Amino acid sequence: MSVMDAPAGEPRSTQRHTTTPGRAARPRRLRFVLGKLFSLLLTLFIASLAVFFSRFLVPGDPARFLLRGRSPKPEALVEITRQFGLDKPAWEQYLNWLGGILHGDWGRSLTYRQDVSDVLLNRLPTTLQLVALAAVFITLLGLLAGIIASLNKGFGDRFILVTLTAAGAVPPFVAAIALVALFAVQLGWFPSFGSGDGFLGRVWHLTLPALALGITYIAFVARVTRSSMNEQLVREHVEVAMSRGLTRSSVVVRHVLRNALGPILTVSGVMIAGLLVSSAIIEQTFGLTGIGQLLVQSIDRLDFGVVQAIVMVVVTAFVVVNTVVDLLQPLIDPRIAAGTETR
Repeated sequence: MSVMDAPAGEPRSTQRHTTTPGRAARPRRLRFVLGKLFSLLLTLFIASLAVFFSRFLVPGDPARFLLRGRSPKPEALVEITRQFGLDKPAWEQYLNWLGGILHGDWGRSLTYRQDVSDVLLNRLPTTLQLVALAAVFITLLGLLAGIIASLNKGFGDRFILVTLTAAGAVPPFVAAIALVALFAVQLGWFPSFGSGDGFLGRVWHLTLPALALGITYIAFVARVTRSSMNEQLVREHVEVAMSRGLTRSSVVVRHVLRNALGPILTVSGVMIAGLLVSSAIIEQTFGLTGIGQLLVQSIDRLDFGVVQAIVMVVVTAFVVVNTVVDLLQPLIDPRIAAGTETR
């Protein structure tokens, strides 16, 4: 029976309105992206509430701190309190603080008596360079060790696995001491103090701190890479590709490593964002003037404006990196994209 011959009451299932798959998927992808951006903004808003109001739980009066070592007069306390806006209600202080952040004004430092943004900008480049170099080491060494362990079964795999387990158990400050003792004191290859001048000087001075900061993460990324690749190597499509005569390197790059990048990217993104938090110990050990060292000093001196700014910078970096990873995963693995679109 043709479509024209079908009874009037019978639905003409053969008369379909075709829709381009790409057009149908675009609104879903857009909703996915907008949902991630909304989650990012909501997380940052909740984090700002927690960061700002947590200062009221800390014992100590910032105004009295500014005058410690002296007997403060009531007039001096009133002036300091008014100057830094500490006399206003908590909710008004929060709105002023949040509005200032949106306009690039983080307030004034109680310790340095200058804008918090200026204090951060003087320290932030060192920390960013340290984290960037550590991220390079984590990505390159972690991926390389994981790939070698996955593709070389037997002694090579066991040796790398044992080495990674031992490296992952080493705290950053212990790794820093060991690296300084070997490469700075014994061999004299790298300096053990300061951040250096110029691009090459910075890289040379930050090599040991970056390795000490990233050694635990290198081990973890390598283990995740090894596990993810081992899972992909036994998949049917890999065996089919090998049976068609494709070279081993081509199969590994196109069918194994690409499909294994999902969990590797997720873990790497989370850990690289966490490097900002871990940098404080390394900066103290190597005498680097970064925001990690500044955070420790500001907490000790009750410099709330600087502490709040650094914590918000770290939280923002963590949330943004995780959001970017979530947005990149569907582009790397089409299966995730398909799963996202069917939500």
